[in-house]
Amino acid sequence: MCTGVRFSDNKGNMYFGRNLDWSEGYGQKVVATPRKYHYTAAFLGEMPVKYALIGMAIVIDNVPLYFDCGNEAGLAIAGLNFPGYAQYEKAPVDGKTNVAAYEFPFWVAMNFSSVDEAEKALKDVAIVDKPFNENTPSSMLHWIIGDGKKSIVVEYTPNGMEIFQNNVDVLTNQPGYAWHQENLRNYMNLNSLMPTSVKWDKAELKAFGSGSFMRGLPGDYYSPSRFVRVSYLNANYPTQDNEDDNVSRLFHTLTGVAMIDGAAAMADGKFEKTVYTSCYSAATKTYYYNTYENPGVQKVALDDCKPDGSELVVKG
Repeated sequence: MCTGVRFSDNKGNMYFGRNLDWSEGYGQKVVATPRKYHYTAAFLGEMPVKYALIGMAIVIDNVPLYFDCGNEAGLAIAGLNFPGYAQYEKAPVDGKTNVAAYEFPFWVAMNFSSVDEAEKALKDVAIVDKPFNENTPSSMLHWIIGDGKKSIVVEYTPNGMEIFQNNVDVLTNQPGYAWHQENLRNYMNLNSLMPTSVKWDKAELKAFGSGSFMRGLPGDYYSPSRFVRVSYLNANYPTQDNEDDNVSRLFHTLTGVAMIDGAAAMADGKFEKTVYTSCYSAATKTYYYNTYENPGVQKVALDDCKPDGSELVVKG
């Protein structure tokens, strides 16, 4: 299970981040891909890296498999678990731009500078269920893609490629985005105001304190509940002015939906926890992150990772 969020500061700079929730990590590291890195795509052959990028990934055979990443042009993407709904093509589709599921975040971030540009290209894309190797099967995911102006959700289902305008700038897991968006209508009563006193006959009733109008906001870890909660938190957090305050905003927002070990078991009996939380600042091209074991926020700037080089840079 995972949660993603996007917002912009008062200058239009994007901040984009996610919680990755699972019972354990994958050996992931912060990985920067420079512009001169040579990449051979599963179906498209050798491809140039148009935009240097940085994010959280595992590296196998010198190929970065990104969980989430942001590029130097200000575009970011994150993949979130979507089992039971995601359904990729079993083989390449004639007449389409065929992209393997494992390389989809990398392909988006290396090629496009804006959501509009990515969205236009995605209409001709087929996502193919091609495992990276026999030990690395395709993950069933959907994706949030954002820039300084907006975000979209990309889902590949039995209906093929589906793209949704993400007007709350958040994403969790199943069911699909359209269902989550509709479900928000059940929570229209929520707001952040302090209630005034009311009269019931001769009795004057006063609130115990702030938060009264938040009653009914889900507090559990279920995917629909996290979608409502993070939408509320993202919509109500005041716009911030500087880098530190915006990074703080993103981490505080995602802390509001973070999972604590021992609280929610998966089907295999293991407990989910927030393995890591990330934040990509397009303003400074910096990737911030912390982990369950080390909640102190660390950062890696893309400009410090030789973005004009040819070799992957692995940090952490």
